[in-house]
Amino acid sequence: MSKLLDKIINLFKWPVAVYMLVSLPALFSSVDFFNFRNFKSVAFGAGFFMYFIGRTMADSSVKVSMQIIAHELTHTFFALLTMHKIEHIRLNPDESGGEMGFKGDGNWLIVIAPYFFPLFGMFYMILMGFFPNNLIFNGILGYFLGYHTDTVGSQIHDKQTDLPKVTYTFCWMFLPGANLWIIGSFLAFNSRGWEGMVVYFDLINRLNWQNFQYILSMLF
Repeated sequence: MSKLLDKIINLFKWPVAVYMLVSLPALFSSVDFFNFRNFKSVAFGAGFFMYFIGRTMADSSVKVSMQIIAHELTHTFFALLTMHKIEHIRLNPDESGGEMGFKGDGNWLIVIAPYFFPLFGMFYMILMGFFPNNLIFNGILGYFLGYHTDTVGSQIHDKQTDLPKVTYTFCWMFLPGANLWIIGSFLAFNSRGWEGMVVYFDLINRLNWQNFQYILSMLF
């Protein structure tokens, strides 16, 4: 089953990259969708900035270790999601990185997942769904977005071994849009929960369609 899933996912690699690339104008303009003049947004923003304030006071070795753990767990999560058997997860003693192994050839989603998918943040969103609205929870959600943006930013560099596996061309096409989509999803969830995320996804698709029609009208 994992081999079939890998083949299907790999078929969508470049179409997804193109979609993320052409979605950039819609993702930038979608900021008008959000209303930042409410207590939820204030709490969310406070949590976001609290992460970076706390980051300056945290022990650097602990911070790096947590980023490596999150990185390898995200690889692992997507490997399990695509039905691969995990063989090992290792962290280098010198905190230079880590490694996870699984059976099968894998797919591009397993490789690139840590560079756009907020594993801890997503599980926290699921947890939030079981509790009533609370500004403290909104603040913690903002904290997780801060953690995600910092982790992704620190991991994208020319010595990273994952990126050449999917090609740098793919990374430049896919990662900016994918990360903006994640940021918008956090903001939408903070505003209206899962319903807000559905509305946000629909908005991006509608904006893409409007942009496509505008380009057609300019050409013809």
